[in-house]
Amino acid sequence: METQQFDIAFTHATLLTADPARPILRDASIAIADGKIAWIGRGLPEHVPCKRRVDASGKVITPGFVNVHSHSILTMVRGVAADLGFAPSYTPGIPKGTQVTPDQARVLARLGALEMLMFGSTLIGDNFVCADVTTEAMAELGMRLTPSWRIHDVDFSKVTEGKWEYSAAIGSATLQAGLDLAERWKNHPLVSVQLAAHAVDTCSDGFLREIAAISRACDLRVNTHLGQSKVEVTRVQERTGKTSTEVLDEAGLLNDRLMAGHCIYVTDPDIERLARAGTHAVHIPKCNATSGRLAPVHRIKRAGVNIALATDTQHGDMVELMRWALMTARVQENGVNDDWQPRHVFHMATLGGARATGMGDRLGSLETGKLADLVMFDFRRPHLTPHANPLGTLVHTGQGRDVELVMVNGEILVEGGQPTRVDMAEVCAQAEEVCQALWRNV
Repeated sequence: METQQFDIAFTHATLLTADPARPILRDASIAIADGKIAWIGRGLPEHVPCKRRVDASGKVITPGFVNVHSHSILTMVRGVAADLGFAPSYTPGIPKGTQVTPDQARVLARLGALEMLMFGSTLIGDNFVCADVTTEAMAELGMRLTPSWRIHDVDFSKVTEGKWEYSAAIGSATLQAGLDLAERWKNHPLVSVQLAAHAVDTCSDGFLREIAAISRACDLRVNTHLGQSKVEVTRVQERTGKTSTEVLDEAGLLNDRLMAGHCIYVTDPDIERLARAGTHAVHIPKCNATSGRLAPVHRIKRAGVNIALATDTQHGDMVELMRWALMTARVQENGVNDDWQPRHVFHMATLGGARATGMGDRLGSLETGKLADLVMFDFRRPHLTPHANPLGTLVHTGQGRDVELVMVNGEILVEGGQPTRVDMAEVCAQAEEVCQALWRNV
């Protein structure tokens, strides 16, 4: 890549590139210009001036993690919802998205997004209520976003009572909100809006067909919850006589624009449908395991489905999540094999996620010409030493707290482990105040 000047260069680093052609480079340099990776190699070209050089000796640089499915507002139920055994939107006795004001949503979204950013997620796929204000709040942090409004035509105020009642007015309002969000952020360099068809049990058949038609017409990707719970399976079977995957297929949503979250309750024929359609499976191993369930991700991977990783409502640490993905798959495989190694879950957290969002040609690996979204870890710590296999060490013993620097689009958003655009203490204090108020009203 020809360039007149490097904006910043990191030298003497270990690069975990996620590029199969050269997955690891030791004592390497990586230089950034105009928001893109301009150089990877030994040393730096002598003829190209550089504004800033960073000696990255003892550091490991990776692509930014692509965290494709989260609900940042649900930081409000942290420490509680995980022990109730079901998704927060279906669970009585805890604060609900329908109770959150726009001002509260802004504060909570900023907390959730900051957590994910500081742990190395450079792209966040966030969907929930109040997406207009939450997208603004997250965008202020400088990260890359694929946001969406929670789209459904079920009356969520009755779901916790075990009632699934569908309303055309609710569907029209949520879908229009999603389209308004797409129009608001159209052509933004860091924000690519999606449609979030919440789930097959919370979207009626006709409404799913309507979402599919709009997705095609507007070329918008769709994310959903698929096979998330036995309740979903039962409700969909009672309503349609089919599996959720079959319903999505008949609605026209099962294609390479769809990102299907969880995939816990999917049959082998369902998995074959996902593979044929090119649908992307969003693996959420910690959320699943915390509720005592495992998705058949070993069978999904074997079928050739592209898999991305996501933290959902759990701790926003993608490093920890890779470990959960690896360990739970090995439990299902009853041992260690060549199908489940650190490189596979690292791919899911980086290039697999980028491909799911339709940005695999621009993100997800450290390659010349790609966008400069990267993370630097400090490996000069006891639990990250020795460096015989840096990728294995990162997956097995690393933590998001080991992140020293995060860059998005060439801008440093975390340096020295601290955010550069906001005051972390202020973000936390405001969120704590909002959460206390919401819990008082439960």
